[in-house]
Amino acid sequence: MSSELLDALTVLEKEKGISREVIIEAIEAALVSAYRRNFNQAQNVRVDLNLEAGTMRVFARKDIVEEVFDSRLEISLEEARAINPAYELEDVVEIEVTPKDFGRIAAQTAKQVVTQRVREAERGIIYSEFVDREDDIMTGIVERQDPRFIYVSLGKIEALLSQSEQMPNEAYKPHDRIKVYITKVEKTTKGPQIFVSRTHPGLLKRLFEIEVPEIYDGTVEIKSVAREAGDRSKISVYTDNPEVDPVGACVGPKGARVQAIVNELKGEKIDIVEWTDDPVTFVANALSPSKVLTVMVEEEEKATTVVVPDYQLSLAIGKRGQNARLAAKLTGWKIDIKSESDARALGIYPSSDATDVSESDKINDIFSFEQEEIE
Repeated sequence: MSSELLDALTVLEKEKGISREVIIEAIEAALVSAYRRNFNQAQNVRVDLNLEAGTMRVFARKDIVEEVFDSRLEISLEEARAINPAYELEDVVEIEVTPKDFGRIAAQTAKQVVTQRVREAERGIIYSEFVDREDDIMTGIVERQDPRFIYVSLGKIEALLSQSEQMPNEAYKPHDRIKVYITKVEKTTKGPQIFVSRTHPGLLKRLFEIEVPEIYDGTVEIKSVAREAGDRSKISVYTDNPEVDPVGACVGPKGARVQAIVNELKGEKIDIVEWTDDPVTFVANALSPSKVLTVMVEEEEKATTVVVPDYQLSLAIGKRGQNARLAAKLTGWKIDIKSESDARALGIYPSSDATDVSESDKINDIFSFEQEEIE
């Protein structure tokens, strides 16, 4: 058994990174428990495991006292000196009490401890690997489903895709390959538990990093993302390189880059707008594909009033208010949209406070055309 155990410890040390001394200490502690359990002993014992010699010895540890009250834990000075004349009071005597049948029990116990340590090590390795991948994207394979979760294989472990993180426009079948966003990695008594999402805005951001080289290398930066998964999303992009068009880089030749992301998200529409620190232009861009006549800003309230042509009002607001809602999330500004005729009736348009955004209209016109082409 000792040679097999030595071989096993060598493999564990090399492949799993588990120290041999740590495992030997664990085996010795387990053997103490096994001795007490199997031989009904309440003694204070120590197990000495010598793998090189192939020996396992059990020693009862007894305190040297003047008067013995419990012979399982104590020994008189006279008896101790019969073993070794050098003993003094309060010393500890070790007496070998190794049972004849202890080798078989020791072998079983050692096997259990090694198996447990291997399992713990593997769990630790998996946790270390995946905890660094929080907020990252991975490709997984749908394994199975129950009322609470879809179980997605990520190779070494199954991740949990809860109902709230599933896209409403998707049906998941076993063996489907899907990209998922890792939201949380937890260490539990049963091993690491990984939670993933298909609805998280971070998934959209990572998909653009994969598809758009300019984002991956930092030339173009994604400033904000607003998403209603399975239906529509908006992202704002920026670059300080005057020779790069950030929106065009994300759309790609003939819309190829954004279309790949749309396909991955099963037809989810994506609006790409240019970010700017000017709230007037940014809010106008965010309401794409609607045209904007003017944007009035209230800095203290972080609110804007946007005037659009009458025929563009429903487009600006969007189905069930979606376009305006996403634009507000994207920009971080409250947006109150009014038609041109209502604004004139209220006396707020035209106004000396209004800012012309005709240039933003041109940006929106260009993007709306491109978006229609790829949709």
